[in-house]
Amino acid sequence: MGSALTGVRVVVLGGSGFIGSAVAARFVAAGATVRSVSSSGRAPCAHVEAVAADLTEPGRVAEVIADADVVLPLVLYTGGSTYRIGDHEAEAAERVNVAVVRSAIASAAGRVVVFAGSTSQVGAGARDRVDGTEPDEPTTEYDRQKLVAERVVLDGGGVSLRLPTVYGPAPSALDRGVVTAMVRRALAGEPLTVWGDGAVERDLVFVDDVANAFVHAVVDAPRLAGRHWLLGSGRGVSVRELFERVAAAVSAHTGRPPVPVVSVPPPTEATEMDGRSLVADPAAFTEVTGWRAEVDLSAGIDATVAAVAVREGRTGDPYSGS
Repeated sequence: MGSALTGVRVVVLGGSGFIGSAVAARFVAAGATVRSVSSSGRAPCAHVEAVAADLTEPGRVAEVIADADVVLPLVLYTGGSTYRIGDHEAEAAERVNVAVVRSAIASAAGRVVVFAGSTSQVGAGARDRVDGTEPDEPTTEYDRQKLVAERVVLDGGGVSLRLPTVYGPAPSALDRGVVTAMVRRALAGEPLTVWGDGAVERDLVFVDDVANAFVHAVVDAPRLAGRHWLLGSGRGVSVRELFERVAAAVSAHTGRPPVPVVSVPPPTEATEMDGRSLVADPAAFTEVTGWRAEVDLSAGIDATVAAVAVREGRTGDPYSGS
């Protein structure tokens, strides 16, 4: 979208994270003046003002967004490498995932606010292909907190983009999801394990496409405000096929035979959502903004393989670690 946001002041809360760093970079490309706020204070990309802050401290959110035109609360606490919050972590997670968002809304009167929600909080009785009209019945603590924060945003006149499975390399981080995890295993020469027959489908969207959606959401905020919108490709891929494509992409990168994809029983910690297919229909968001997921899955997997190999030093023989 070129320089559509030239001169607009954008503050990304959680700007050094996976989604946040990609979003910060995309807003820079759109001409915005960008401030990234995170606990580390690490700049996610060039031409970004980086601020280190503990956003759970009283008054800190109001301070860092005081001069903003746009506020993007993309902070996230999961307590580990996956999006699962244990009972013992719920309170600490809520101070970030909910309380920081409340502070942002309380301090952002008159500003555009765009939040990152989740497609996985729909009720278990919903069909596998969702369009955003389904009832919300979160089954995990992570999804419950996401839903509470989303309602705060919408009640305050903001916008929520519900994200599907997002993957790929961002400026300051790799995703913590299944694609990168399987790429790492394949580069190490390990088999890729699917739970059961691997027929469950997922909707995957490349991180650059997601970042672009946030720019669209800000540009069209007056027409989007006060409700949630689904992002997705509208196309599902089975977990088994996804893993087979990862194995093939790693093989093409290393010159080694593809690692096998094998079935194993689901672990005891598997959730109900882990066994459900979920494909998102973004038609409503597309109709308003014109946004579509552009990066083909094969191209996205190839980019992820290349990024993981470079960042983790596996550019040569995957078995030698060189």
